[in-house]
Amino acid sequence: MINDKLKELIAEFPDFPTSGVSFKDISPLLDNPEYFKFAIDEMCKAVAGLDFNKILVIESRGFIFGSVIAYQMRKGLIMCRKPGKLPGKLVTQKYQSEYASSALNIQSGRLEALDKVLIIDDVLATGYTVDAAYDLVKPLALVAGCLFLIELDYLKGRQKLLRNTHLSNKDIISLIHCER
Repeated sequence: MINDKLKELIAEFPDFPTSGVSFKDISPLLDNPEYFKFAIDEMCKAVAGLDFNKILVIESRGFIFGSVIAYQMRKGLIMCRKPGKLPGKLVTQKYQSEYASSALNIQSGRLEALDKVLIIDDVLATGYTVDAAYDLVKPLALVAGCLFLIELDYLKGRQKLLRNTHLSNKDIISLIHCER
């Protein structure tokens, strides 16, 4: 089972970065070429049925997976970054997370109305960040779906996306599901 193979290589750090949070560290997976390749291949297979031409990757661990998937699937890549990280004219979406307020930016002109975008990040937790990324893309292009390596089911990020977006359950794809 995909979940079990990959779960073994996800380290867990309780109470990081703050008390009560259990950080899922993908470093052991990235350090294992066989399983990293396996994860990328499985992520590509998982979205093969979605119609998209651009991938929007969320800073910073989303860059790792999204860039390789964009290369492998021959799709355009757009970086979605926090304030102060991108030059030029920007499109910005502010949001409030469970920890603080922040914003996401993309460079203006990177998306066109006919683009179909797949949003990629490493972890779907509470859904605040990916919900903001969706809101950033929505006025510019169509969001075709979201792809994650890990989903922390107990934090109900999927439910947030289902409530706040046009996406259906089949458009939100995660390889690994963590109950706790």
